[in-house]
Amino acid sequence: MSGSPAPLVTSSYEVVHTFPHDPAAFTQGLVFLDGDLLESTGLNGKSTLRRVELFTGRILHYVRVPAEYFAEGMTVLGGKIYQLTWKNQKGFVYDLATFTLEKEFAYTGEGWGLTTDGQSLILSDGTHQLRFLDPVTFKVTRTVNVLRDGQPLRLLNELEFIRGEIYANIWQSHTVARIAPATGRVIGLIDFFGLLPDADRTADTDVLNGLAYDAATDRLFVTGKRWPKLYEVRLKPARP
Repeated sequence: MSGSPAPLVTSSYEVVHTFPHDPAAFTQGLVFLDGDLLESTGLNGKSTLRRVELFTGRILHYVRVPAEYFAEGMTVLGGKIYQLTWKNQKGFVYDLATFTLEKEFAYTGEGWGLTTDGQSLILSDGTHQLRFLDPVTFKVTRTVNVLRDGQPLRLLNELEFIRGEIYANIWQSHTVARIAPATGRVIGLIDFFGLLPDADRTADTDVLNGLAYDAATDRLFVTGKRWPKLYEVRLKPARP
């Protein structure tokens, strides 16, 4: 008889550094690259793709997304930037160096979060399913159903591939799920409750959303939609 699965554990965090973040940025996707941040921001008429200076929050370069599109998740693979839209079933591919739009691609359903394992694009659509797409043909190569203790974990939003795991913001919560990409099983949770202090919140402040990882120095960055700050955090030992 097989043993019971390991109990799900929840990690907490401590803030290592605090950086400024554009409080008008409705953060949908976040990537750390070459010392800067790449950010996809949403809302119709306000969606952008931008390169942001980490220490100042200054926008170094940006392009506007046409107003009919609500931009969503974004990732970088092979010198290209891939960006989703929410309900248009359309994504964009940009040149990484210039932000020049090179082509569009199609997918079914909604687009929420996007990351990569270095081979495939990994897409979330607000359900409990993650899709793995070929970055050239954009065909779905496989899917996994994300399960927490055997039950579907829905509202998977912004994604980041970290140390062989998929980290996923759970929309409308302060929780990030750690997901095994081979099986979809949730292997841990991170509780970011209280990350943005009440004193820094306004009526426009929205939910936690935005994960970026610096693999070279093992740094994790976290922010939210219309947050005035971005945080480098260190995860604290998990508890069952």
